Amino acid sequence: MENLQVKDNETYVDCTFGAGGYSGAILKKANCNLYAFDRDESVKKFADGFAEKFPNHFHFINEKFSNLKNSLKERNIEKVDGVVLDLGVSSMQLDQEDRGFSFNSNAKLDMRMDRSKGISAFEVVNYESEKELARIIRDFGEENKSRLIAKKIVEKREEKEIVTALELAQIVRGVYGKYNPKKIDPATKTFQAIRIFVNDELGELRLVLDDVLDVLKSGGRLLVVSFHSLEDSYVKRFFRENSGYNDRSTSRYDPVNLLNENKKYRLSVPVNKAIMPSETEIENNIRSRSSRLRVAIRN
Repeated sequence: MENLQVKDNETYVDCTFGAGGYSGAILKKANCNLYAFDRDESVKKFADGFAEKFPNHFHFINEKFSNLKNSLKERNIEKVDGVVLDLGVSSMQLDQEDRGFSFNSNAKLDMRMDRSKGISAFEVVNYESEKELARIIRDFGEENKSRLIAKKIVEKREEKEIVTALELAQIVRGVYGKYNPKKIDPATKTFQAIRIFVNDELGELRLVLDDVLDVLKSGGRLLVVSFHSLEDSYVKRFFRENSGYNDRSTSRYDPVNLLNENKKYRLSVPVNKAIMPSETEIENNIRSRSSRLRVAIRN
């Protein structure tokens, strides 16, 4: 909230509504207008509550955030003052056992944020080739045991289909042997990889960031919270490319400014490093421990 600088009569977009944590904080901060996106139809019950509590100020759009620009244009919104993206799976989705996001869920594997479209995690785990599984787990999970995990998955599914999230988690844990339950679960990277693949999360991120540059007013703010290095690296690179950071000399021995005076850079980045959660925040919300916040301002 400190970085978003919410003001009365301005317009903001919460690209990842979830259960409405960010939306609620924004609407309580100022007498402003908010458009909230979420492709998960199950969040509509939360959105309906917000519409009642903040009539004429809260607007829910049940769409992928990659449709940001067109969806706003359909509502006669050309420019906004701030955009927030809290990437990845929401706490609400993790806590819903039937979604198959949680390691210990006995529900059928799914992991789709929009359960009406696309292939599910069940189909990926049971029908993709061993080579493709290894690629998915390596590329989207940055898992160094990806080939061994893929091999074990294929061996197990030859015996019987891998149906639940718990079954999949136990296969991955078996590759690692003993682990400390107080530390990050060894199944984390594999689950992350399959979820990112199923929902095309990196593709969606690329599309929405391009749209944000078009819809943000001059002085408008973009805040992105990511939870793993693939997302954060892409956001960091996008900010640097559009702020001219890569055109500056970073050597203290050769402080030459290589910025092209004829090129109009579209972003300014007030803090080049990611903002990390405090120890207090991690104590209060363990899921925040891997979060990274990056902030940019539209020129």
